[in-house]
Amino acid sequence: MGSSGVPAILTSDPTSILYATGARNMTINGFTGPDRFMLIFGDGRTILFEFAGCEHLAANLPEIDEIRPAPGITAKKTLLYADQVATFADEIRAACAGRLGTGDLRLAVEKLEFPMTDALRARGFHLLDAGPTVQLAMAIKQDAELAAIREAMVVVESATNELERAIAPGATENEVWAAFHRGLIAHGGEYVVTRLLQAGSRTFPYFLESSNHRLNAGDLVCFDTDAMSLHSYSIDFSRTFLCGDVEATAQQRSIYGLALEQLEHNASNLAPGRPFEEFAAQAFDVPERYRDYGYYQLAHGPGLAGGYPNVPRTGEGAYGLPGEMLPGMVLCVESYIGDPETRQGVKLEDQYVVHADRVERLSRYPLEPRLTSAIRHD
Repeated sequence: MGSSGVPAILTSDPTSILYATGARNMTINGFTGPDRFMLIFGDGRTILFEFAGCEHLAANLPEIDEIRPAPGITAKKTLLYADQVATFADEIRAACAGRLGTGDLRLAVEKLEFPMTDALRARGFHLLDAGPTVQLAMAIKQDAELAAIREAMVVVESATNELERAIAPGATENEVWAAFHRGLIAHGGEYVVTRLLQAGSRTFPYFLESSNHRLNAGDLVCFDTDAMSLHSYSIDFSRTFLCGDVEATAQQRSIYGLALEQLEHNASNLAPGRPFEEFAAQAFDVPERYRDYGYYQLAHGPGLAGGYPNVPRTGEGAYGLPGEMLPGMVLCVESYIGDPETRQGVKLEDQYVVHADRVERLSRYPLEPRLTSAIRHD
């Protein structure tokens, strides 16, 4: 906040609230509209506006200095919310004046609806976007966060093993995906942000979510974890499996080998201090037959729920992402090879952390042995 020139942040984003304070409460509900709020100052003082009746949940968190009841400032709570918006804006004005003085009315905001931002501006606030400050903070992981991510990875890899055991001819995609969800929740995970599991001809093109489609022997099964795991840390890796007690076809092994080559080539280019543009320029050259169907980005930061940076491929015009890979960044490297002729695809992805002197692969879930005999490299 100090380096960004942000003296205070007001946010309703449940992920940002959790990251800054450790206060977790009805996270999914918080994504449906503003229910809880956090006002955090550059000196570390924090006021949590908690969901009515839930104030006791965060009472013992050392990162929170004060807990107040959250107002109902949207139509989700009441159609007569204008008075509450005005009252809440006055409350924020008084809190900022008490902490910062009346001369500094800069306030960075995140996920507030326009009646609230209008009310804040009417009270003299100069509003900033809190997103860049929050995302840059989340992008660099502390040592304690990396320890939490390692624990979270164990949970997701265990849940992925439950999913793999559920893959069988006749099972639906939803039934297989549910096995992963059960394993995640049972071992302390939080939620899954996508349902990216598809089989057979539904693996091409990518991004179809799980359905009641039934698996057949010989189907490829693509799966992306996209999980908020233990401690709410994002664990994001992908694997492609083969359904049934069968051998893979030559074409299945071919596209799997290409996807693995793409993943390992791009991962080998991760390096501390490497500009994102240089990384993109050195990316794997996908064969023309598959080029139009590839994944839209090369790598991304997982944050707590996905976040900065999102590293695009190179294209026409100026490259759109300045900056470089910094020690402490966790990055997920993406790979997808989709075949328009056989209408099947392979999705692979691994999660890495950039250290000052090396890059470490965090996701260690095994590959499908019937689809490749390639040696994995660290």
